[in-house]
Amino acid sequence: MSLNTPNKVNPDLASERTKCTFNTLELTHHLDGGALKTEERKIREKYFLEDPELQSKVPMEYLSHKEKYEEAVRKACLVFKKVQQLQNEGKGGMDNFREILGGRLGSAILGDGNPLTLHFVMFIPTIMGQGTFEQQAEWIEKAWDCKIIGTYAQTELGHGTFIRGLETTAVYDPKTEEFVLNSPTLTSYKWWPGGLGHSANYAVVVAQLYTKGKWHGIHPFIVQLRDEETHMPLPGIKIGEIGCKLGMNTTNNGYLGFENVRIPRTNMLMKNNKVLPDGTYESSPSSKLTYGTMIFVRVVLVQDASTYLKKAVTIATRYSAVRRQCQINPDKPETQILNYVTQQHKLFPNIATCFALQYAANWLWDVYNEVNSQLETGQLDNLPELHATSCVLKAVSTADAALGIETCRLACGGHGYMASSNLPATYGLVTAMCTYEGENTVLLLQTARFLVKIWQNKKDISKLRTLQYLETALNHRVPFSKTVDWILTVLQTAAVRKIELANKHINDRIKSGQSYEEAWNNSSIELVEAAEIHGRIFIVDTFHQYVQKLDVSDSLKTVLKQLDQLYAVSQALKLSGHLLLFTDTTAQTIEKLQLWLEELLALIRPNAVSIVDSFDICDASLASALGAYDGNVYERLYEAAQKSPLNTDPVNKSYNSYLKPFLKSHL
Repeated sequence: MSLNTPNKVNPDLASERTKCTFNTLELTHHLDGGALKTEERKIREKYFLEDPELQSKVPMEYLSHKEKYEEAVRKACLVFKKVQQLQNEGKGGMDNFREILGGRLGSAILGDGNPLTLHFVMFIPTIMGQGTFEQQAEWIEKAWDCKIIGTYAQTELGHGTFIRGLETTAVYDPKTEEFVLNSPTLTSYKWWPGGLGHSANYAVVVAQLYTKGKWHGIHPFIVQLRDEETHMPLPGIKIGEIGCKLGMNTTNNGYLGFENVRIPRTNMLMKNNKVLPDGTYESSPSSKLTYGTMIFVRVVLVQDASTYLKKAVTIATRYSAVRRQCQINPDKPETQILNYVTQQHKLFPNIATCFALQYAANWLWDVYNEVNSQLETGQLDNLPELHATSCVLKAVSTADAALGIETCRLACGGHGYMASSNLPATYGLVTAMCTYEGENTVLLLQTARFLVKIWQNKKDISKLRTLQYLETALNHRVPFSKTVDWILTVLQTAAVRKIELANKHINDRIKSGQSYEEAWNNSSIELVEAAEIHGRIFIVDTFHQYVQKLDVSDSLKTVLKQLDQLYAVSQALKLSGHLLLFTDTTAQTIEKLQLWLEELLALIRPNAVSIVDSFDICDASLASALGAYDGNVYERLYEAAQKSPLNTDPVNKSYNSYLKPFLKSHL
């Protein structure tokens, strides 16, 4: 499969590209992190996507559930062999794994989920982050070379984000120096881990630790699930797949129960907490040291949210340039639907969101690596802020990406409903992100808890990179101006007042006799809103700061400033109720914001196709009849329809078996 189709380009799409006012390659290089990064990415895409062994003979949507899984395992094994080959040749690093497991290249190869993802994203990082040097020496090489395949088993049938409520038990037996794992109830069965169903033979299992008759909370354990030769489940292991889902149906999510399963004492990951041979428990100086793996995954998800949304806006924008429907002027031909302002309103703010989320993800990745290095030296000061920021960014980015992709699907009308558009599958992948690695509402409440704590203490706020506005926002009152700085000022004021009000209502409820947690629950709507405003402020500010500092051509900077403004205006309008309630903003101000939005849509319109072209997502990765570079939408839709197995024969056997007798039955 060629990455760039040689077909003649649709004239409407070709015309759109002639309107471009900036160098698309310059923007591509900027988004990739430089020309060299672009070249490396293209080499990786060619290496994987042009391999005939990674092509499915039959489109995945026409396979049975069992066949889909088997095909995904075949591809996953081949993919990681190829990754290892690149590593051995010195042609890769973590970029190879991030691409293969991410939304751009990974979903191009395995469009409905990879059954081995958690091995690399959770199993290995957990051992590296929570295992001792001795444990890392024993397990990392086996895992890295794929001599074993692992997953991460935390969530249970009855408990997800509330991990303190997990029911799986690990009771230490000092006589044999073993832990005995049990699932005391049906709801204690592990439920959801990717690859657990039939792929993994090991797992990091999170369970409640008991030793010497005392409970010590949740801890991670390495547990062998299946025989390394036969792959049969080991005694006491009850394991299987959980069944079909909205999307990610080849991820092989599974369930897992334990019945007196014994593992060696040394299989408890003991970097932070230890159980000595006699059963003595030694705790770490801080429980926060266990946050690392979950934060890492949330960092990756923010990047993936941007990537999947880029795919959707590319598909929908190109389609909107090709699709002609109805007339704006009765005496002229049917117009491109991209000329309708309502269509622009659906697409252009989502294009801007792609940039906003990528810049936020870049910031989060850099800070994560910085704080992770600090943790190795025992410095924990910056961990709470990173945790709170990763929570809110994961929640806002995945929610906005899911809504944005669904908006793009709807913007493509009936054709967006076709599997061949790849919009339904993309939505299925992203909406799942709203619940895994922390359900979004719960994550917003975790961020809110951090905000309220800082508000109550008001200590060392100047040292917090994401919350310095708490000290300054209420002192700034500026008249409306068409600037992102003005938007940031009013949003920050609204956030401060929202946090202040939520805290007041908590205190009022406590004074009325409620416990703190009851008061917290009864104030939780406001708390979630406060956290969301905080997250959106951070993304607006980060986008704006990146654009201000960019060293790019004037023509490109003009376009990026327009996108920066469009994102900020869209967020202000989304939060207009809070602005009216908590700031000097008036109805007339909201009207001015609306007019500014419409001006920006008109400015971006000539460059819309070229902006999404700059994402440089090849046709094989888009996998969309609507979004291919050549714009030959109708030919590709027809071609995709011919691949349906129902079109193999002109008369299906059901006609003679059922339909013909029915037609002749003289009802």
